[in-house]
Amino acid sequence: MASRQQIGFGGIVSFELDTGQVCIKTSAKGLDYFSLAESLDGVERLICHPSTMTHVTLSQPAKANASISERLIRLSVGIEDGDDL
Repeated sequence: MASRQQIGFGGIVSFELDTGQVCIKTSAKGLDYFSLAESLDGVERLICHPSTMTHVTLSQPAKANASISERLIRLSVGIEDGDDL
């Protein structure tokens, strides 16, 4: 899909997990190589749960309109070696 929509690629990957919000945040905090953080404009590896972090102030209808679900996760990939990921 990305190759049809973009010219080149960025460092953010978004996906949805088939689990609840509590499990998502608990799992994110237990990662070894990604830090749970809101800033996605740096060069370090970060993971974000937009619904409760970057988009927490939006109403549920606004989140739905922006495709921000409770299951959405965003990874910001930094400048590290691909084998480290």
